[in-house]
Amino acid sequence: MSGASTFAATDGDAYERQMGRWSQRLAEPFLDWIGQLAGDCLDVGCGTGSLAAAILRRAPGIRVTGIDFAPAYVAHAQARAETAGAVFRVADACAMPFADTSFDRVLSLLVLHFVPRAAAAVAEMRRVARPGAVVAAAVWDVRGGLLANRLVLDVAAMLDPKADALRAQNLVRPMTRPGELAAAWRAAGLVDVAETLLTIRMEFADFEDFWSPYLGGQGPGGVYVVGLAPAARARLQEHVRRAYLDGEPDGPRSYAASAWAVRGVAPEAAGTAR
Repeated sequence: MSGASTFAATDGDAYERQMGRWSQRLAEPFLDWIGQLAGDCLDVGCGTGSLAAAILRRAPGIRVTGIDFAPAYVAHAQARAETAGAVFRVADACAMPFADTSFDRVLSLLVLHFVPRAAAAVAEMRRVARPGAVVAAAVWDVRGGLLANRLVLDVAAMLDPKADALRAQNLVRPMTRPGELAAAWRAAGLVDVAETLLTIRMEFADFEDFWSPYLGGQGPGGVYVVGLAPAARARLQEHVRRAYLDGEPDGPRSYAASAWAVRGVAPEAAGTAR
């Protein structure tokens, strides 16, 4: 694991099953809210390329650069047909390998809450943004708006005192409470700052579709599940299954998933008319 993130990221395909499919869905309302795309766009914490792909679908002429701390995710993003033309590289969000004022759009989707030095990452996003550039991000409302995740964490905490610490850690992540993103944007010197809440649905075909992604070992939940002894894992699976079924036959379920989103503008240089 890199010091740049607390998210265990070792397998692009496994990430797609666990979170990438929801990143793809959230990317659309996120881009709707940001507004017009233009020029050179930086995708900070690009993961497996969901946001980059969405940008290129909307604006094929956009020049997209993506960075992520995880080599496996960068390789996955590079291999996607939808991201042909984009450039991806392994890099730290807190120490980006770009000159000042390099990009017209600096965007980040579902990353900042996994960066221990989140304020440093926001400062870097501000640094590489050109005057007048839009700088925007979205993170899950992990405590109040991510029901599928809470289902697993809450059940695990009831069964295992160690999981209670995991749950607490995941519910107090930086930038995930009302107003935190906007405050960070203003502290970084961005102007015209606005914050909103975006909501999608996480839809699962059945319990297998809900549970099996945790066996890929990605992120804190996946690391916890695969680290359990077989008997403990089977016990957790059974209790989560009962919570998922909720007294009804196995089959499709749909859960609301909300994310805080923020956007701001890099100010013009001193003495420059806006």
